[in-house]
Amino acid sequence: MNHRTRVYLAVAFTVALFLGVQLGALALVEPFQEAGHQAVEDPDDPTNSAVYFGIILGATALMLVTFKYDAQWLIKAMIVGVSVMLAWFVFAELVPPVVTVGEVNALAALAALVVGAALLFYPEWYVIDTTGVVMGAGAAALFGISFGLLPAILLLAVLAVYDAISVYRTEHMLDLAEGVMDLKIPVVLVIPTSLSYSYLASSSTDGVLEDREDDAAESDTGSARTDGSNADSVSESSADDSNPNNDGSDTDTDELSEAEQERDALFIGLGDAVIPTILVASAAYFLDVGTIDVVPGIALNVPALGALVGTIAGLLVLMYMVLKGRPHAGLPLLNGGAIGGYLLGALASGLSLAAAFGL
Repeated sequence: MNHRTRVYLAVAFTVALFLGVQLGALALVEPFQEAGHQAVEDPDDPTNSAVYFGIILGATALMLVTFKYDAQWLIKAMIVGVSVMLAWFVFAELVPPVVTVGEVNALAALAALVVGAALLFYPEWYVIDTTGVVMGAGAAALFGISFGLLPAILLLAVLAVYDAISVYRTEHMLDLAEGVMDLKIPVVLVIPTSLSYSYLASSSTDGVLEDREDDAAESDTGSARTDGSNADSVSESSADDSNPNNDGSDTDTDELSEAEQERDALFIGLGDAVIPTILVASAAYFLDVGTIDVVPGIALNVPALGALVGTIAGLLVLMYMVLKGRPHAGLPLLNGGAIGGYLLGALASGLSLAAAFGL
């Protein structure tokens, strides 16, 4: 299989992972609402976005301090714990309560514990990706029903700006990326471009941060990151501040160095999938403009579909730019695509711009 074919397959797999997060979140919107998982009392309060952004800044600072003092195990413990919690939320709604202990769905609880054990003892790329989709869908659904339209749009806009600043102006995300990638936890989605690739056997940042530092020395555009996201509902990490990293070997050979051609995996932050999906879920939950019955059990309307398609369009542009050897911040394109697609869908549904913004 030649380089170009492998890259096309990797991009298709990335799109499939994003769709898994998006469709999973839409499937969980109504069950989560019925289960009382809405995280705030007033989802239309725009200050919710400011609070969440503050949590992100605090979590980022905490993680950097943790890495500085070689206490990475705290981060791994937190992420694995959050993974188990979100998996429990998801499985409790999706797994039939065939076996119960008291009022606890025993099969759902067992499945959540299996997720945690797999992350601790065998975090291969397919374990990371499967867990990431489950976590991402659960986190996006939780925040989708907790953030009204205006808070969701504000959140996406602020995080897109923050992501751009942290990539193109500051360099603290390089340190964060190096730390979280070596922990092999589901803060990234791992897309292999080689059947022989093993995330367990790889040193995940080999040739990545070094190349970016070289690029940064040659360019004033800054460097992109391989760090990713996570969520205690997404909010407890630098989830949103992640973007894809070209770690694959399959782009135009005349544009990439020999080292770049040898890479056999792509990395994209889980937050890049989760954050724009918040608007997808929010639009599906808060807008009463009729539903689209595409997939049974999926809460979908035209504005939500627009946000979904816009996110995928932004992802394809982002992948194209990164695979050409130009690393970029993920959220400006992804969140911009989600907001633009949502607004087009809202207008197509007959809503005014004011109504689309939740005003």
